[in-house]
Amino acid sequence: MTAVLLSAAALAATLGACGKREDLKPVVGQAPPVIPIGATRPPTNEELTTPDAQAKPARSDELLKRSEQREPDDFDLPPPG
Repeated sequence: MTAVLLSAAALAATLGACGKREDLKPVVGQAPPVIPIGATRPPTNEELTTPDAQAKPARSDELLKRSEQREPDDFDLPPPG
């Protein structure tokens, strides 16, 4: 019974720590990020943590809504041999 209570308390503490959100702070004694070439100021925390378009591309192809026959592909050749 005690093991179950300890496990439940550990699980509750672990899940409670998951939702903690606060502003990022630099590590004490660590140098700040390098200023990119051509920039006049170092990037902010928001800029460093926001993915650019290449890291998170938008889907541009249309998903199939129903089964359709594919058009023939001239380059769909069988493997050699």
